[in-house]
Amino acid sequence: MNSENEPGLKKILDFTRLASIAILLIHFYFYCYKAFEIWNFTAKISDRFLVNLSRTGLFDTFYHSKLLSLGLLVISMIGTRGKKSENISKQTILFYIVTGLLLFLLSRFSMKINEEVTVVAIIYMIITSAGFLFILTGGTILSRYIHLQLQKDIFNELNETFPQEERLLENEYSLNFQACYNFRGKKRKSFISIINIFRACILIGNPGSGKTRYFIKPAIKQSIEKGFCLMVYDWKYPDLTKGVYNHLRKNLGSYKVEPMFCVVNLDKPAFSHCCNPLHPSTLFDIADATEASRTIMLGLNRDWITKQGDFFVESPINFLTSVIWFLKKYKDGKYCTLPHAIELMQEEYQNLFAVLKSEAEIEVLINPFISAYQNDAMEQLEGQIASAKIGMARLSSPQLYWVLSKDDFTLDINNPEKPKVLCLANNPQRQQIFGAVLSLYVNRLMKLTNRTGQQKCIFFFDEFSTLTVMGIDQAIATSRSNRVGYFLGFQDFSQLKRDYGADESAVIMNIAGNVICGQATGETAKTISERIGKIVQIKESISINRTDTSVSKSAQLDYAVPPSRISNLSSGEFVGIVADNPDQKIKLKAFHADIIDDLDKIIKEENSYGNLPEVRKVTNQEVMENYLQVKMDVKKLIETEVARLKKERREASAKKNNDNNQ
Repeated sequence: MNSENEPGLKKILDFTRLASIAILLIHFYFYCYKAFEIWNFTAKISDRFLVNLSRTGLFDTFYHSKLLSLGLLVISMIGTRGKKSENISKQTILFYIVTGLLLFLLSRFSMKINEEVTVVAIIYMIITSAGFLFILTGGTILSRYIHLQLQKDIFNELNETFPQEERLLENEYSLNFQACYNFRGKKRKSFISIINIFRACILIGNPGSGKTRYFIKPAIKQSIEKGFCLMVYDWKYPDLTKGVYNHLRKNLGSYKVEPMFCVVNLDKPAFSHCCNPLHPSTLFDIADATEASRTIMLGLNRDWITKQGDFFVESPINFLTSVIWFLKKYKDGKYCTLPHAIELMQEEYQNLFAVLKSEAEIEVLINPFISAYQNDAMEQLEGQIASAKIGMARLSSPQLYWVLSKDDFTLDINNPEKPKVLCLANNPQRQQIFGAVLSLYVNRLMKLTNRTGQQKCIFFFDEFSTLTVMGIDQAIATSRSNRVGYFLGFQDFSQLKRDYGADESAVIMNIAGNVICGQATGETAKTISERIGKIVQIKESISINRTDTSVSKSAQLDYAVPPSRISNLSSGEFVGIVADNPDQKIKLKAFHADIIDDLDKIIKEENSYGNLPEVRKVTNQEVMENYLQVKMDVKKLIETEVARLKKERREASAKKNNDNNQ
């Protein structure tokens, strides 16, 4: 409405209100005529006008004139524009209008009071007028009332809801989690469907957010039911291992070839299978030895991850590489194990360098060390090698040597002919030592499983940041076609950044197609919020000044799940985004939902689990004998090789002398 029409409309509304009052006064005059007559407020001309007006039917019933007056009053209030106020409540408006209607319409009963005519008339007119004024006041207040949604939705919860995928999307490789979400104030059931685990899944959440309970354990169970080969990193053994073992026993029929259940437990040899991660058959060239060496050294010295390329970081790695590759080539890898490498590194430089130099392929690697030794630059040599020797010496343990020096299974766990379900057990109290060895297992596993023609396989990592998994980004990028998936769980992006460095952690975060996040704060919450994206939200704003109040609404893009919302998620409440397939599109990829599980059923099922079996009966004496045997093997190797080299030098010297004499 433009400003030119406002004065005309105001006059019409004022006239309508006056007409309403006039009809009400005529109503009083007609039905209280005797009282007006007593008061000498009657006249012939008014009586004549009243008689003529009654012929129109206005007074055929008691309520005709009264309702007409009320109707005109309502019409006059419809166009009223009062100054808006945010302090007016619905209850106040309702009180005035309801009270006014009751007084206005029920005032007739006051005329039945057994009093004088004038008294009855006064009471009736006062009650009716009061009702009229209450209705008028209520209507005026109503025109000033502002309906603000933001007053109800203080935290903007309704505005930040969005439709989510409610279909159960399944295929041969899918992992599905039942959930419920809030959409515009209503609870709806949904499904979080990871239909392509081969594009990797990142699971983030603070301690207690429910990562293991709501996602890792159900995902492992579903994977076994679908016949996947598994590698499960059990950070708090036997929390996951026990479930894996019992689920596998119940679902052996899901596999074409019955898989072998394997456990690597560096703490308890009796409950561990033995496996040599440096088996010579898995080291195809010296690059594999370099990769293994890098994994071990960075696992033992986590701060080196951000210093790769430095002289005093690369030197220990090259030194260990040369030791591993020498053992690989010596007698067809008879002593190619990590325990033998540890012991060989501890030998005296003179004998060690002489033995290593006999292998032509590693001559380039050890030349800097030999040169420093020959030039008597012992400080430099110790700086190059001592950090490797000290770090590796921490791994010298009878239990570790037992597990690492024998072979109960091979690491090609997705071999169609010999599939395996493998659990790697860690101990938080010995993380610094075990983490490096388990990282070596994981890196060798990734190398051996990422090949064509193998079975489908998933790597599950609970607390991924406690491992040093080099090249995980490349594995994720290249293993999809070989049906190898990765499920990475950790607590916060800053934790990953601390342990893997800014660049590699950013790549890991960005390369995964599926992202699930529980309660998180800071940079993690911001990153996840930006990844989920924005939705259209209705915004209301109010502007109040001395003369007027205006309310405006606007639609604008804003974050569907802002960082503040992610930092306040409850346990079992997750946000994220899933990836789809070319042949199985998902339009609604983002989600913000509560995961549904049956806790009583889960507890009952876990209570029914059988205990993990002992792999073999192992005595402390057997473990110690194996430990001493490794040391003896290395001593024998050094003695044999040194004797051989001395003999060769003598023979060469004698031959040279004979040639000179001739």
